[in-house]
Amino acid sequence: MTDPTRFAARYPFALDGFQRRAIDALDAGESVLVAAPTGSGKTVVAEFAIDRALARDGKCFYTTPLKALSNQKFGDLVARLGAAKVGLLTGDNAINGDAPVVVMTTEVLRNMLYERSDALDGLVTVVMDEVHYLQDPYRGGVWEEVLIHLPLSISVVCLSATISNAEEFGEWIGTLRGPTRVVIEEKRPVPLEHHYLVGRDLHPMHLEQDGQLTPNPYVVSLDRQEVRYKTYYRRGSETAQHQRIPRPREGHRRVYVPRREDVVEVLAEQSLLPAIYFVFSRAGCARSVEWLMGAGVRLTSSEEASRIRTFAEMRVAWMDEEDLKTLGFYDFQDALAAGVAAHHAGMLPVFKETVEELFEAGLVKVVFATETLSLGINMPARSVVIEDLWKFQGERHELLTPGEYTQLTGRAGRRGIDELGHAVVVVQRNVPFERVASLASTRTYELTSSFRPSYNMAVNLVRNYTRDEAHHLLNSSFAQFLADRGVVTLERELERDRSQLVGFRDQMRCHLGDFAEYWSFREKADAVRDEFRKGRERARTDSVREVLGSLRPGDVIFVPRARRRGLAVVLSVRDGRPTVLAQDRKFFRLSARDFQDAPAVLTKVPLPRSGSVRSARYRRDLAARLVALDVRPPRTPRGGTDARVEREAARYERQAGSHPCHECPERPEHERWATRASQVEQQIRGLERRIRTRTETLARQFDRVLAVLEELGYVHAFAIEPKGRRLARIYGEGDILMAEALAEGLLDGLEPSEVAALVSTIVYESRERNPQPSEMPTPASIERYQRLQGIWRHVREAEDRHQVELCRELEDGFAAPIHRWAEGESLEDVLRETDMSPGDFVRTCKQVLDLLRQIEDVAPEGSSAVVRQARKAVDRGVVAYTGV
Repeated sequence: MTDPTRFAARYPFALDGFQRRAIDALDAGESVLVAAPTGSGKTVVAEFAIDRALARDGKCFYTTPLKALSNQKFGDLVARLGAAKVGLLTGDNAINGDAPVVVMTTEVLRNMLYERSDALDGLVTVVMDEVHYLQDPYRGGVWEEVLIHLPLSISVVCLSATISNAEEFGEWIGTLRGPTRVVIEEKRPVPLEHHYLVGRDLHPMHLEQDGQLTPNPYVVSLDRQEVRYKTYYRRGSETAQHQRIPRPREGHRRVYVPRREDVVEVLAEQSLLPAIYFVFSRAGCARSVEWLMGAGVRLTSSEEASRIRTFAEMRVAWMDEEDLKTLGFYDFQDALAAGVAAHHAGMLPVFKETVEELFEAGLVKVVFATETLSLGINMPARSVVIEDLWKFQGERHELLTPGEYTQLTGRAGRRGIDELGHAVVVVQRNVPFERVASLASTRTYELTSSFRPSYNMAVNLVRNYTRDEAHHLLNSSFAQFLADRGVVTLERELERDRSQLVGFRDQMRCHLGDFAEYWSFREKADAVRDEFRKGRERARTDSVREVLGSLRPGDVIFVPRARRRGLAVVLSVRDGRPTVLAQDRKFFRLSARDFQDAPAVLTKVPLPRSGSVRSARYRRDLAARLVALDVRPPRTPRGGTDARVEREAARYERQAGSHPCHECPERPEHERWATRASQVEQQIRGLERRIRTRTETLARQFDRVLAVLEELGYVHAFAIEPKGRRLARIYGEGDILMAEALAEGLLDGLEPSEVAALVSTIVYESRERNPQPSEMPTPASIERYQRLQGIWRHVREAEDRHQVELCRELEDGFAAPIHRWAEGESLEDVLRETDMSPGDFVRTCKQVLDLLRQIEDVAPEGSSAVVRQARKAVDRGVVAYTGV
């Protein structure tokens, strides 16, 4: 067995307290969750877990969220343990998969668990690196699937960034997997200082006052402008006019946002390089490098520049000269030699890896990066710069959360090199400084769940478990655990209300009879009338909306609402709501709330042929026509009653009137308690409804997904059908579409390049909000794509019937580029015809390759052969590069 003391003695530094606590927990046979800042040394805990598994003649799997991170960990472990003991399994690589220590992406382990792979035999420990990734909206559920399905005999080591609900997350792992030690370290290995850059002046973000950190008062004062007024007189009238002139406060310089080259020069002057400079757009990163090169910024010595050029040439020695020119390698190399680089998902993997290695070696001094750099890749810096605190989140721009700020600044400070790390925020025009300072001082990063049943998950649950077992597993998820924690509070409220109800019912007891029965007659009479009133109100609202939507420009109606009471003429109608002009020349939009009954068109007036409602003359002329009209407002109809409803209500009232309790002298007192009891009963029904919607939420979602699968012939009576066995081995968002396409024989008779084009429509997702329409490359692929769209519509109709939304739309934007690539065209020719960056092209090709590999394993023999040819045709040149 591995002794913790001997293990610690191997390191040239003393282990930190959190590392020792985690190692002791593993030595005691417990699972462990380690939540600690980036760069604090969580890997030491993983290394102990690996050594412990090897000492027991067992195996250890090391999972990561990213292929690049898997490659990096594979290299680290090979250097530590030797190539014979370490394997790598990702979508791109399968190296020494039977080794006792295997690094893999988390999806690979999930697939092994569903397949009940023999590779799981002898597995002692699973290390899950970057486990906070489980809140990723697209892939996060995989981490929960692994933790749920992993045999209980296997211990887990979860390594996470600092999260504020680590105890809650650890408690969930404990309920799922048995004894789990939660080890939290909030202290950074290198202390972090926060700065605010105004112009070329670097200010500390916080100052200590009375033992407390407060926002820097001087920088706060920069936000406050001194307002002065200039008085001048209008020519002719001599009327005094006052002009408001905001200006910086006395003694303050005018605030300005520095250019990126200025920021880098300040960092160099203050000895704050190397730095990661976060710019939340790929184009912004590329432009930043161009600007610095154009400004003549050079951050390296001639000797460093020579080493950089040699290293960069060595990393791309395998590539064709023509491809290097197409990819802009020589501009990239010149920037590297100056100590400047970009890093984002649109770059070629080999270029990104070159940047990472040169930055880690201290040769590249500034990297302009998107936020994807904050995920896992080992690139510590002395400083981190954040230019803009607003980030586009798919639909709109939002301010960074404290958790996101902590993630981005986590790379500042290199352990063993820097005494301090530095976070620099460039002056913000649209965010008050005090809010910036609070963002930097708040430490909240709450882990949430993104787990939801997918088609692949559903068929695998049916394949491996009974219905009750499947429901139990889904109810074991972190998502349900969080929902159930909320239910505990609701249950307490429910318990309190139920005890109150018992007391109220005791107080309403009557010696003449059952007062609850008497009160129920009274309530039924009220309920009958109330239901009729609500139904009439709904019908009235529907009628008003219908009439408002049918109005036309020039129609004159009467607006009954007090503030706008009077005649109005319709100017336009949009989304069922008319814009009208009133007699007082004001224009506004109307809604159903403005009317008690549907408005009648009283008459029509012609609208002016020219001008717009924003013109005072237009409004004056039109309002004058309204005032000149001789029309009377319509009479408001009285709301009558329904004879049938009144008869039913009167019947309940007669039953109440003949009840013994009606004559009770204490009836008013009993009624007060009965009213309170009714109110509490209503609260109880609401709480029970909320609890029902929260408990077993995922199990109900699973049942709806299952209903879709049953309708489409994948499962029947909780047993898997032949179609379902194929779907069980196709992973990803397009799982059911691909399974349906195979069942319909959509790949049969196509050329390999056409197969690649058709499969890409399931995988590809454009980065554009409104993608440009594209075309499939050949007549055969056009016909098959039309059939695939028919399949998509069929699946969506089934989903709509069962309130499921998992199947996203097809996109043909990548079909032509991948078809040309699979036909053997050069990279230059392919990229010339598309707006895609080289990195996006390679990444999307690899996503298509992942799906082609899965199809190859499950397709009938005839289709399998052409899919294999398609995979080989795509997997060439820069696409075939794996980084290992």
